[in-house]
Amino acid sequence: MCGVGGAPSLGDSTTKKETTMILASYDGSADAQSAIDRAALLMPGAEATVLTVWEPFQLAPSGGGMGMGMIAPYPDNGAIDAANQAAAEAQATEGADRATAAGLDAEPRIAVCVDSVAATILAVSDELDAEAIVVGTRGLTGLRSMLLGSVSHHLLQHADRSVIVVPSPAVADERRGWIHRREIVAVEV
Repeated sequence: MCGVGGAPSLGDSTTKKETTMILASYDGSADAQSAIDRAALLMPGAEATVLTVWEPFQLAPSGGGMGMGMIAPYPDNGAIDAANQAAAEAQATEGADRATAAGLDAEPRIAVCVDSVAATILAVSDELDAEAIVVGTRGLTGLRSMLLGSVSHHLLQHADRSVIVVPSPAVADERRGWIHRREIVAVEV
């Protein structure tokens, strides 16, 4: 399972506190920022772990010279992974700082993913015994959602605890406009 049992993390504590604990997934996007802000409005003062999931560099098989005996040079995986981990730590810290400023008692945490982001979030939420998972959504629908997958959809389908999915401001505005147009049409008919 991704990021559990010995994987590097920030804010990894061995004792659990007696307050409401939420796990907020944070990737730095406007969607994730909205999710942090909404969590603070819904659960002011709650303990929060702000999680950034990062993926290690996967060395893809090389075509090598297309049968000519040439071997493609391999990048330094360790340096790439160290840079990715450092970026994830900075991102998690940014999210925790945002959550703290919004009124949550937040700490950053990272987890390495070797399976899927959603599975990693679920594993960390279980490890922390979080009461809720908070995530943003990009509002993908139809084919784009099917091709790209949806972390929030996976969490809703597989979590054993509450999941709060917060749309980005742009998606929320678009949906409000759609609902308003629908109500107008219903009144006019």
